[in-house]
Amino acid sequence: MKPNGTKLAFIAIFVLLCAYYLSFSFRYWLETRHIDSLDEETRVTYVAENNAKIQDLRERILTLGLDLQGGMHVTLELATPQLMRELARDYVDDEFEEMLRAATVTSNANNTDVIDDFLREFEQRDSEARLSRYFRSDSDNITRRSSNAEVIQYLKNQRNAAVDRAIQIVRNRIDRFGVTEPSIVRQGANRIVVELPGVDDEERVRNLLRGTARLEFRLTAEPDELLTSLERIIDFYTVEEIAEGDSVATQSNELMDVLIPQGRGVVFGSASSLDTARVNFLLDREEITRLLPRDVELMWTSRSEFTAEDRTQFFSLIGVRKNVELTGEVITEARPAFDPMTNEPQVSMTMNREGASRWARITGANIGRPVAIVLDGLVYTYPNVITRINDGRSSITGLGGVREAEDLVNILLSGALPAPLDIVEERTVGPTLGQASIDAGLRAIIFGLIVVGIFMIFYYRAGGFVADIALITSIFFILGILAAFGATLTLPGIAGIVLTIGMAVDANVLIFDRIREEQRAGKSLIASIDGGYSNAMSAIFDANITTFLVAIILYSFGVGPIKGFAVTLMAGIVSSLFSAIIITRVIIDYMTRDKTRKVNFG
Repeated sequence: MKPNGTKLAFIAIFVLLCAYYLSFSFRYWLETRHIDSLDEETRVTYVAENNAKIQDLRERILTLGLDLQGGMHVTLELATPQLMRELARDYVDDEFEEMLRAATVTSNANNTDVIDDFLREFEQRDSEARLSRYFRSDSDNITRRSSNAEVIQYLKNQRNAAVDRAIQIVRNRIDRFGVTEPSIVRQGANRIVVELPGVDDEERVRNLLRGTARLEFRLTAEPDELLTSLERIIDFYTVEEIAEGDSVATQSNELMDVLIPQGRGVVFGSASSLDTARVNFLLDREEITRLLPRDVELMWTSRSEFTAEDRTQFFSLIGVRKNVELTGEVITEARPAFDPMTNEPQVSMTMNREGASRWARITGANIGRPVAIVLDGLVYTYPNVITRINDGRSSITGLGGVREAEDLVNILLSGALPAPLDIVEERTVGPTLGQASIDAGLRAIIFGLIVVGIFMIFYYRAGGFVADIALITSIFFILGILAAFGATLTLPGIAGIVLTIGMAVDANVLIFDRIREEQRAGKSLIASIDGGYSNAMSAIFDANITTFLVAIILYSFGVGPIKGFAVTLMAGIVSSLFSAIIITRVIIDYMTRDKTRKVNFG
């Protein structure tokens, strides 16, 4: 029997470390129970006074995954057709749009790559033509003479870079949103899978993920020209009807049924939230767009301009110039603020030197006229320019509250997405379902512990009792390791713990059977114990090392649930080895320190 001072020191350190990291989860649980016991007014005051402590505890607890605490699972897809339009901006024509639309339809129907489908559409029209007609890039050496294969590779490289950039931007936005332990991973060529545990404001998350953050400053239409166009479009849709046998003519107008014409300033008209899609359909006709001023397009306001008595919200169409005067790239700082006169929330922006110079020139030339601030195709505000702005400071008003201002700042500071992200799949896991998963997992762990514990005691007697102690401490160590490394406990992770229950006693089975063999060979109890531990080590290490390597592979190449299972499996292997080799040996040495005492191993 060897002295166990070093082993006891290791055990004490391991226990204290695990207890330390798990203490944050226990303290946070106590805090939440205390907060839930308070009345609403007292709760608000308590949380405000102790917010720093609560947030610190929350950041250090053993985090539950999406499947255990509820939340959102969202699959985003980069809009490759829009990215291709951006890359071919200077050369886009009607034929390009026709081919891209056909390629998009084919890609959606057959789940193929839209870039390859675009090439097939292009070559079907002219097999000798080159894609470099549409795509050029000096930095990537894509010239008029580049082959179609070189252009296709260029487009795919640009898409890969765009997806990587989108992942970073989404990660920045989610980090500022305050989600604990989000999972953001790439899937395939152009998809991103986002898991957000504990999220309950689904619409806010959707807006945060999809917003491209394309901020534009545009001049507005001439009021007289816009009014003239409005009158012409109304006349176009006006139809006179004379009922049979009646000489009185009546007029109908399908546009007027869904649009309230304004004709004041730069406001073209208003429509309810239920009718905006119909208005878009009627105004997007080619013969209608020709009636608008040549360099003007219509954009909806981001928020309702007024609300009817039945609470129906109405949005306004604003006439803005197609030419973009300034973009969000010149913004160097953005922060939430409040209007000093009305105390309404707004976003205060600061521009760089170049942006400030151009903004001064724009505002100086348009005093007394509205300038539209457009974000992702929606007009957030269109204030009148009162005076020339020389310092590059501006504000976005017309926001719905402080939360919207904070989200807008988040989007602006995170940067603009290279192309829009479309939500192609969305799943929401409710807290009730998550709690049911936790309860089922705990029942499985407890049942597994009881069955394995009873079997070990029945088969190995005193040795089985020691193995059961090692089993319980192994689970404690697993949770401590997960908490220490900031890992997330998922439902597959609980499955990994259940699996570890069986694996944890495997090493003890090998050791105790070796001890039996040594005793049958006529050796003393102490010699049998020494021989049992030393002879079982090679088999124990071989089995656990190979399993650990498999867990590393699962963690490296797996995503989501597979990665959660791999993390728990690795923690379980480390914990079970430590418990089986170190803790059980110390206990058995203590039990056999009296050489006259007999310890039964079955």
